[in-house]
Amino acid sequence: MKNVVLYYSFSFALGGGEYLPLSFISELQGKCRLTVAVDMASNFGRSCEAFGGGLGIDRSAFEIVQVAPQGYNPRRHGALTSHYRFRRLKKLAEKADVCISAACIMDFGRPAHHFINMIDFGDAAFTAFAHSRPQAGGAAAKAKRFLSDSVLRPLLGMRSRRSIVCDPRERVYPNSLYVAGLMEKFYGRNFGGDVFYPPTLFKPAGAPERRDPLKVVYIGRIVPGKLVHEIVAVVEEARALSGLGFTFHAAGRIDQDPGYGRMLRGLAETRPWMKLEGALYGAEKERFLLSGSYAVHAERDEAFGISVAEYLAAGLVPVVPDEGGAREIVDDPALTCRDRGEAARILVRLASDGGFRAERLAACAARAEFFSKEAYLGRQRELLRGILDGAR
Repeated sequence: MKNVVLYYSFSFALGGGEYLPLSFISELQGKCRLTVAVDMASNFGRSCEAFGGGLGIDRSAFEIVQVAPQGYNPRRHGALTSHYRFRRLKKLAEKADVCISAACIMDFGRPAHHFINMIDFGDAAFTAFAHSRPQAGGAAAKAKRFLSDSVLRPLLGMRSRRSIVCDPRERVYPNSLYVAGLMEKFYGRNFGGDVFYPPTLFKPAGAPERRDPLKVVYIGRIVPGKLVHEIVAVVEEARALSGLGFTFHAAGRIDQDPGYGRMLRGLAETRPWMKLEGALYGAEKERFLLSGSYAVHAERDEAFGISVAEYLAAGLVPVVPDEGGAREIVDDPALTCRDRGEAARILVRLASDGGFRAERLAACAARAEFFSKEAYLGRQRELLRGILDGAR
Protein backbone atom coordinates (compact mmCIF):
# COMPACT_ATOMS: atom_id res chain seq x y z
CA MET A 1 0.00 0.00 0.00
CA LYS A 2 1.55 3.29 -1.09
CA ASN A 3 2.22 6.24 1.21
CA VAL A 4 0.74 9.53 -0.02
CA VAL A 5 1.18 13.05 1.39
CA LEU A 6 -1.43 15.60 0.32
CA TYR A 7 -0.92 19.28 1.21
CA TYR A 8 -3.51 22.06 1.25
CA SER A 9 -3.47 25.20 3.36
CA PHE A 10 -7.13 25.10 4.54
CA SER A 11 -7.03 28.74 5.55
CA PHE A 12 -9.45 30.46 7.90
CA ALA A 13 -11.10 32.23 4.92
CA LEU A 14 -13.37 29.61 3.36
CA GLY A 15 -13.92 30.10 -0.35
CA GLY A 16 -14.72 27.08 -2.48
CA GLY A 17 -11.28 25.88 -3.50
CA GLU A 18 -11.50 23.51 -0.53
CA TYR A 19 -13.63 21.11 -2.52
CA LEU A 20 -10.76 19.84 -4.68
CA PRO A 21 -8.48 18.74 -1.82
CA LEU A 22 -11.45 17.33 0.10
CA SER A 23 -12.56 15.29 -2.92
CA PHE A 24 -8.95 14.11 -3.36
CA ILE A 25 -9.03 12.93 0.25
CA SER A 26 -12.34 11.17 -0.30
CA GLU A 27 -10.94 9.36 -3.34
CA LEU A 28 -7.58 8.43 -1.76
CA GLN A 29 -8.73 7.31 1.69
CA GLY A 30 -8.71 3.53 1.87
CA LYS A 31 -6.58 3.24 -1.29
CA CYS A 32 -3.29 4.28 0.32
CA ARG A 33 -1.71 5.34 3.59
CA LEU A 34 -2.79 8.95 3.40
CA THR A 35 -1.32 11.86 5.33
CA VAL A 36 -3.10 15.21 4.98
CA ALA A 37 -0.68 18.07 5.66
CA VAL A 38 -2.39 21.34 6.64
CA ASP A 39 -1.36 24.73 7.95
CA MET A 40 -3.97 24.70 10.69
CA ALA A 41 -5.71 21.49 11.78
CA SER A 42 -8.70 23.42 13.16
CA ASN A 43 -9.37 24.99 9.76
CA PHE A 44 -9.47 21.55 8.17
CA GLY A 45 -12.44 20.68 10.38
CA ARG A 46 -14.26 23.87 9.38
CA SER A 47 -13.66 23.11 5.70
CA CYS A 48 -15.07 19.61 6.09
CA GLU A 49 -18.23 21.05 7.65
CA ALA A 50 -18.63 23.65 4.90
CA PHE A 51 -17.71 21.65 1.79
CA GLY A 52 -17.40 17.98 2.73
CA GLY A 53 -21.08 17.10 2.65
CA GLY A 54 -21.72 14.05 0.50
CA LEU A 55 -18.04 13.20 0.10
CA GLY A 56 -18.03 10.52 2.80
CA ILE A 57 -14.76 11.65 4.38
CA ASP A 58 -13.70 9.27 7.17
CA ARG A 59 -11.45 11.14 9.61
CA SER A 60 -10.14 7.82 10.95
CA ALA A 61 -8.90 6.71 7.49
CA PHE A 62 -5.99 9.16 7.29
CA GLU A 63 -3.59 11.14 9.44
CA ILE A 64 -3.77 14.92 9.78
CA VAL A 65 -0.47 16.72 10.37
CA GLN A 66 -0.13 20.45 10.98
CA VAL A 67 2.94 21.76 9.14
CA ALA A 68 2.74 25.43 10.14
CA PRO A 69 3.93 26.54 13.59
CA GLN A 70 1.47 26.93 16.44
CA GLY A 71 -0.29 30.27 16.38
CA TYR A 72 0.24 30.52 12.61
CA ASN A 73 -1.15 33.72 11.05
CA PRO A 74 -1.15 33.78 7.23
CA ARG A 75 -1.13 37.58 7.27
CA ARG A 76 2.32 37.47 8.89
CA HIS A 77 3.74 34.68 6.77
CA GLY A 78 7.49 35.17 6.24
CA ALA A 79 10.67 33.32 5.29
CA LEU A 80 11.02 31.63 8.67
CA THR A 81 7.45 30.32 8.52
CA SER A 82 8.06 29.02 4.99
CA HIS A 83 11.22 27.25 6.17
CA TYR A 84 9.41 25.68 9.13
CA ARG A 85 6.68 24.37 6.84
CA PHE A 86 9.23 23.15 4.28
CA ARG A 87 11.13 21.16 6.92
CA ARG A 88 7.91 19.52 8.07
CA LEU A 89 6.78 18.70 4.54
CA LYS A 90 10.22 17.38 3.59
CA LYS A 91 10.22 15.05 6.59
CA LEU A 92 6.81 13.70 5.61
CA ALA A 93 7.88 13.37 1.96
CA GLU A 94 10.90 11.24 2.84
CA LYS A 95 8.55 8.37 3.78
CA ALA A 96 6.07 8.94 0.95
CA ASP A 97 5.70 7.34 -2.47
CA VAL A 98 3.58 10.23 -3.76
CA CYS A 99 3.45 13.91 -2.79
CA ILE A 100 0.56 16.10 -3.94
CA SER A 101 0.04 19.82 -3.47
CA ALA A 102 -3.54 20.94 -4.03
CA ALA A 103 -2.42 24.49 -3.20
CA CYS A 104 -0.45 25.35 -6.32
CA ILE A 105 3.34 25.00 -6.02
CA MET A 106 4.89 23.59 -2.84
CA ASP A 107 8.42 22.41 -2.10
CA PHE A 108 8.48 18.86 -0.72
CA GLY A 109 12.22 18.55 -1.25
CA ARG A 110 11.50 15.95 -3.96
CA PRO A 111 9.42 15.68 -7.16
CA ALA A 112 5.68 16.03 -6.57
CA HIS A 113 2.33 16.67 -8.24
CA HIS A 114 1.24 20.33 -8.12
CA PHE A 115 -2.34 21.45 -8.92
CA ILE A 116 -2.54 25.10 -9.97
CA ASN A 117 -5.70 26.94 -8.90
CA MET A 118 -4.67 30.57 -9.51
CA ILE A 119 -2.28 32.67 -11.58
CA ASP A 120 -0.64 34.24 -8.53
CA PHE A 121 0.99 31.10 -7.13
CA GLY A 122 4.17 32.62 -5.72
CA ASP A 123 6.30 33.68 -8.70
CA ALA A 124 5.90 37.46 -8.88
CA ALA A 125 7.51 37.64 -12.31
CA PHE A 126 5.01 35.17 -13.77
CA THR A 127 2.09 37.00 -12.15
CA ALA A 128 3.25 40.26 -13.73
CA PHE A 129 3.67 38.54 -17.10
CA ALA A 130 0.22 36.93 -16.93
CA HIS A 131 -1.45 40.27 -16.18
CA SER A 132 0.68 42.21 -18.71
CA ARG A 133 2.01 44.62 -16.11
CA PRO A 134 5.33 45.40 -14.40
CA GLN A 135 6.28 43.50 -11.27
CA ALA A 136 4.76 45.00 -8.16
CA GLY A 137 7.00 47.26 -6.10
CA GLY A 138 10.12 49.20 -6.94
CA ALA A 139 13.81 48.47 -6.67
CA ALA A 140 13.56 47.58 -2.97
CA ALA A 141 10.85 44.97 -3.62
CA LYS A 142 12.85 43.46 -6.49
CA ALA A 143 15.96 43.29 -4.33
CA LYS A 144 13.98 41.59 -1.55
CA ARG A 145 12.61 38.99 -3.98
CA PHE A 146 16.09 38.36 -5.37
CA LEU A 147 17.59 37.87 -1.91
CA SER A 148 14.75 35.55 -0.93
CA ASP A 149 14.76 33.40 -4.08
CA SER A 150 18.46 33.42 -4.98
CA VAL A 151 20.22 33.71 -1.62
CA LEU A 152 18.07 32.87 1.42
CA ARG A 153 16.10 29.92 0.02
CA PRO A 154 19.17 28.11 -1.39
CA LEU A 155 20.98 28.61 1.93
CA LEU A 156 18.03 26.98 3.70
CA GLY A 157 17.87 24.15 1.16
CA MET A 158 14.67 25.47 -0.37
CA ARG A 159 13.74 26.17 -3.99
CA SER A 160 11.89 29.13 -5.45
CA ARG A 161 8.51 28.59 -7.09
CA ARG A 162 10.11 29.23 -10.47
CA SER A 163 12.83 26.63 -9.99
CA ILE A 164 10.18 24.05 -9.03
CA VAL A 165 8.03 24.79 -12.08
CA CYS A 166 11.05 24.63 -14.39
CA ASP A 167 12.16 21.26 -13.01
CA PRO A 168 10.98 18.63 -15.56
CA ARG A 169 10.73 15.99 -12.80
CA GLU A 170 7.82 17.93 -11.24
CA ARG A 171 4.29 17.36 -12.54
CA VAL A 172 2.28 20.58 -12.80
CA TYR A 173 -1.48 20.62 -13.56
CA PRO A 174 -2.85 24.05 -14.62
CA ASN A 175 -6.58 24.54 -14.17
CA SER A 176 -7.17 25.75 -17.74
CA LEU A 177 -5.56 25.71 -21.17
CA TYR A 178 -5.28 29.48 -20.82
CA VAL A 179 -3.03 29.15 -17.76
CA ALA A 180 -1.12 26.28 -19.39
CA GLY A 181 -0.40 28.47 -22.39
CA LEU A 182 0.81 31.37 -20.25
CA MET A 183 3.07 29.05 -18.25
CA GLU A 184 4.50 27.50 -21.41
CA LYS A 185 5.33 30.94 -22.83
CA PHE A 186 6.96 32.04 -19.60
CA TYR A 187 8.71 28.89 -18.41
CA GLY A 188 9.32 27.12 -21.70
CA ARG A 189 7.64 23.88 -20.65
CA ASN A 190 4.61 22.26 -22.28
CA PHE A 191 1.79 21.95 -19.73
CA GLY A 192 -1.07 21.44 -22.19
CA GLY A 193 -1.41 17.69 -21.59
CA ASP A 194 -1.69 18.14 -17.82
CA VAL A 195 -4.67 20.53 -17.61
CA PHE A 196 -7.09 19.53 -14.85
CA TYR A 197 -10.34 21.48 -14.72
CA PRO A 198 -12.06 22.01 -11.36
CA PRO A 199 -15.79 21.30 -10.98
CA THR A 200 -18.73 23.45 -10.05
CA LEU A 201 -20.57 22.27 -6.96
CA PHE A 202 -23.64 24.32 -7.78
CA LYS A 203 -26.57 22.21 -8.92
CA PRO A 204 -30.12 23.58 -8.69
CA ALA A 205 -32.48 21.50 -6.61
CA GLY A 206 -35.37 22.24 -8.95
CA ALA A 207 -36.51 24.20 -11.99
CA PRO A 208 -37.02 27.97 -11.87
CA GLU A 209 -40.53 29.22 -11.13
CA ARG A 210 -40.08 31.98 -13.68
CA ARG A 211 -37.09 33.57 -15.38
CA ASP A 212 -37.02 37.27 -16.08
CA PRO A 213 -36.33 37.35 -19.86
CA LEU A 214 -34.29 40.57 -19.60
CA LYS A 215 -32.44 40.02 -16.31
CA VAL A 216 -28.62 39.97 -16.43
CA VAL A 217 -26.82 38.71 -13.31
CA TYR A 218 -23.38 38.61 -11.75
CA ILE A 219 -22.32 36.67 -8.67
CA GLY A 220 -18.88 36.73 -7.11
CA ARG A 221 -16.46 39.06 -5.42
CA ILE A 222 -17.27 42.77 -5.66
CA VAL A 223 -13.72 44.08 -6.17
CA PRO A 224 -12.10 46.20 -8.91
CA GLY A 225 -10.45 43.22 -10.63
CA LYS A 226 -13.86 41.68 -11.38
CA LEU A 227 -14.82 44.76 -13.44
CA VAL A 228 -18.43 44.85 -12.25
CA HIS A 229 -18.63 48.48 -13.40
CA GLU A 230 -17.80 47.28 -16.92
CA ILE A 231 -20.75 44.86 -16.78
CA VAL A 232 -22.96 47.82 -15.82
CA ALA A 233 -21.70 49.64 -18.92
CA VAL A 234 -22.42 46.60 -21.12
CA VAL A 235 -26.02 46.40 -19.90
CA GLU A 236 -26.44 50.14 -20.29
CA GLU A 237 -25.24 49.96 -23.90
CA ALA A 238 -27.53 46.97 -24.61
CA ARG A 239 -30.49 49.00 -23.31
CA ALA A 240 -29.56 51.95 -25.54
CA LEU A 241 -29.03 49.76 -28.63
CA SER A 242 -32.28 47.84 -28.35
CA GLY A 243 -34.72 49.91 -26.35
CA LEU A 244 -35.32 46.76 -24.27
CA GLY A 245 -35.61 46.94 -20.49
CA PHE A 246 -32.55 44.91 -19.52
CA THR A 247 -31.84 44.93 -15.78
CA PHE A 248 -28.62 44.11 -13.95
CA HIS A 249 -28.40 42.43 -10.54
CA ALA A 250 -25.05 41.84 -8.80
CA ALA A 251 -24.67 39.50 -5.82
CA GLY A 252 -21.64 39.60 -3.55
CA ARG A 253 -20.24 41.31 -0.48
CA ILE A 254 -20.22 45.02 -1.22
CA ASP A 255 -17.77 45.79 1.61
CA GLN A 256 -14.79 43.74 0.38
CA ASP A 257 -13.34 46.89 -1.21
CA PRO A 258 -15.11 49.85 0.45
CA GLY A 259 -14.08 52.41 -2.18
CA TYR A 260 -15.22 50.23 -5.04
CA GLY A 261 -18.42 49.41 -3.20
CA ARG A 262 -19.20 53.14 -2.79
CA MET A 263 -18.60 53.70 -6.50
CA LEU A 264 -21.03 50.90 -7.46
CA ARG A 265 -23.63 52.20 -5.02
CA GLY A 266 -23.34 55.56 -6.75
CA LEU A 267 -23.98 53.91 -10.12
CA ALA A 268 -27.02 52.07 -8.72
CA GLU A 269 -28.51 55.28 -7.29
CA THR A 270 -28.75 56.79 -10.77
CA ARG A 271 -29.81 53.59 -12.57
CA PRO A 272 -33.15 52.17 -11.39
CA TRP A 273 -32.53 49.06 -13.51
CA MET A 274 -29.43 48.15 -11.45
CA LYS A 275 -29.57 46.41 -8.07
CA LEU A 276 -26.86 45.32 -5.61
CA GLU A 277 -28.19 42.21 -3.88
CA GLY A 278 -25.46 41.70 -1.26
CA ALA A 279 -23.96 38.31 -0.37
CA LEU A 280 -26.22 35.35 -1.18
CA TYR A 281 -25.74 31.73 -0.13
CA GLY A 282 -27.61 28.44 -0.26
CA ALA A 283 -31.27 28.69 -1.29
CA GLU A 284 -31.04 32.47 -1.75
CA LYS A 285 -28.16 32.05 -4.20
CA GLU A 286 -30.09 29.38 -6.11
CA ARG A 287 -33.21 31.56 -6.37
CA PHE A 288 -31.07 34.46 -7.56
CA LEU A 289 -29.34 32.51 -10.32
CA LEU A 290 -32.55 30.82 -11.47
CA SER A 291 -34.38 34.15 -11.69
CA GLY A 292 -32.25 35.52 -14.52
CA SER A 293 -31.69 34.71 -18.17
CA TYR A 294 -28.19 35.99 -18.91
CA ALA A 295 -24.88 36.69 -17.21
CA VAL A 296 -21.90 38.82 -18.18
CA HIS A 297 -18.33 38.10 -17.08
CA ALA A 298 -15.79 40.89 -17.66
CA GLU A 299 -12.47 39.73 -16.15
CA ARG A 300 -10.18 38.88 -19.09
CA ASP A 301 -7.11 37.42 -17.39
CA GLU A 302 -8.74 35.03 -14.92
CA ALA A 303 -7.30 31.54 -14.51
CA PHE A 304 -10.65 29.76 -14.61
CA GLY A 305 -13.84 31.50 -13.40
CA ILE A 306 -15.95 29.17 -11.28
CA SER A 307 -18.90 31.58 -11.34
CA VAL A 308 -19.17 31.09 -15.12
CA ALA A 309 -19.52 27.32 -14.61
CA GLU A 310 -22.25 28.11 -12.04
CA TYR A 311 -24.07 30.24 -14.61
CA LEU A 312 -24.09 27.28 -17.00
CA ALA A 313 -25.39 24.94 -14.28
CA ALA A 314 -28.16 27.44 -13.48
CA GLY A 315 -29.36 27.50 -17.09
CA LEU A 316 -28.13 31.05 -17.74
CA VAL A 317 -26.45 32.10 -20.99
CA PRO A 318 -23.16 33.83 -20.11
CA VAL A 319 -21.35 36.36 -22.29
CA VAL A 320 -17.59 36.19 -21.64
CA PRO A 321 -14.33 37.76 -22.89
CA ASP A 322 -12.55 36.18 -25.85
CA GLU A 323 -9.51 35.38 -23.67
CA GLY A 324 -8.89 33.91 -20.24
CA GLY A 325 -10.21 30.82 -18.51
CA ALA A 326 -13.86 31.89 -18.74
CA ARG A 327 -13.77 31.58 -22.55
CA GLU A 328 -12.82 27.90 -22.21
CA ILE A 329 -15.69 27.18 -19.86
CA VAL A 330 -18.33 28.47 -22.28
CA ASP A 331 -16.40 27.28 -25.37
CA ASP A 332 -18.74 29.08 -27.77
CA PRO A 333 -17.43 31.82 -30.13
CA ALA A 334 -20.97 33.20 -30.43
CA LEU A 335 -20.88 34.11 -26.71
CA THR A 336 -17.38 35.61 -26.55
CA CYS A 337 -16.67 39.31 -26.95
CA ARG A 338 -13.61 41.42 -27.62
CA ASP A 339 -15.03 44.61 -26.08
CA ARG A 340 -18.00 46.25 -24.40
CA GLY A 341 -19.83 46.97 -27.63
CA GLU A 342 -19.69 43.37 -28.84
CA ALA A 343 -20.90 42.12 -25.45
CA ALA A 344 -23.89 44.47 -25.65
CA ARG A 345 -24.72 43.32 -29.18
CA ILE A 346 -24.64 39.66 -28.08
CA LEU A 347 -27.08 40.44 -25.25
CA VAL A 348 -29.42 42.20 -27.64
CA ARG A 349 -29.36 39.27 -30.08
CA LEU A 350 -30.01 36.78 -27.29
CA ALA A 351 -33.05 38.74 -26.16
CA SER A 352 -34.47 39.38 -29.63
CA ASP A 353 -33.59 36.24 -31.64
CA GLY A 354 -35.41 33.18 -30.27
CA GLY A 355 -33.61 30.68 -32.53
CA PHE A 356 -30.18 32.02 -31.58
CA ARG A 357 -31.11 31.95 -27.90
CA ALA A 358 -32.35 28.34 -28.11
CA GLU A 359 -29.13 27.20 -29.82
CA ARG A 360 -26.99 28.89 -27.20
CA LEU A 361 -29.04 27.43 -24.34
CA ALA A 362 -28.52 23.91 -25.71
CA ALA A 363 -24.77 24.45 -26.09
CA CYS A 364 -24.53 25.89 -22.56
CA ALA A 365 -26.40 22.89 -21.12
CA ALA A 366 -23.86 20.53 -22.71
CA ARG A 367 -20.95 22.50 -21.26
CA ALA A 368 -22.64 22.47 -17.85
CA GLU A 369 -22.57 18.68 -17.91
CA PHE A 370 -18.81 18.68 -18.54
CA PHE A 371 -18.19 20.80 -15.44
CA SER A 372 -20.69 18.96 -13.24
CA LYS A 373 -19.55 17.31 -10.02
CA GLU A 374 -20.31 13.85 -11.41
CA ALA A 375 -18.21 14.33 -14.55
CA TYR A 376 -15.42 15.89 -12.50
CA LEU A 377 -15.26 12.97 -10.07
CA GLY A 378 -14.84 10.59 -13.00
CA ARG A 379 -11.87 12.60 -14.30
CA GLN A 380 -10.42 12.81 -10.81
CA ARG A 381 -10.72 9.06 -10.23
CA GLU A 382 -8.85 8.32 -13.45
CA LEU A 383 -6.13 10.86 -12.73
CA LEU A 384 -5.45 9.77 -9.15
CA ARG A 385 -5.44 6.12 -10.18
CA GLY A 386 -2.73 6.96 -12.72
CA ILE A 387 -0.72 8.86 -10.13
CA LEU A 388 -0.83 5.97 -7.67
CA ASP A 389 -0.07 3.38 -10.36
CA GLY A 390 2.92 5.38 -11.57
CA ALA A 391 4.46 5.82 -8.12
CA ARG A 392 7.70 4.11 -7.22
